[in-house]
Amino acid sequence: METAVFIAKILGPCYLIIAIGIMLNREFYQKVMEDFSKNAALVYIGGLLALVIGLLIVLSHNVWVANWTVIITIFGWGGLIKGTWLIAFPNTVSKFMHAYQTNKTLLMIHSAVVLVLGLALTIFGYFIG
Repeated sequence: METAVFIAKILGPCYLIIAIGIMLNREFYQKVMEDFSKNAALVYIGGLLALVIGLLIVLSHNVWVANWTVIITIFGWGGLIKGTWLIAFPNTVSKFMHAYQTNKTLLMIHSAVVLVLGLALTIFGYFIG
């Protein structure tokens, strides 16, 4: 549980800030996604970063239980899968990002989900956990 609380204290505020940033500056983040998908080095570095962070979380907290800490495990596996995807299939990134650039609702829904998860992790990490 200590590891889950520690990771929640890191991920929670980060996700809150990211979600608020996207909600307040949607056009800017659509441009960021466009630039990211066009730069092979950024796709690789992003994949490497997601892979390493995902592995760190999975190695330190691979706990499948019926409480809030499973969110941490899911984030770890998500990072591991995302990192593997970006490194192994970099040519698919531009197609995926195109969906976010053309569908403004999709980006807003994604950021709302990130906001809720960030709020939940912050609450569990700092107040409940």
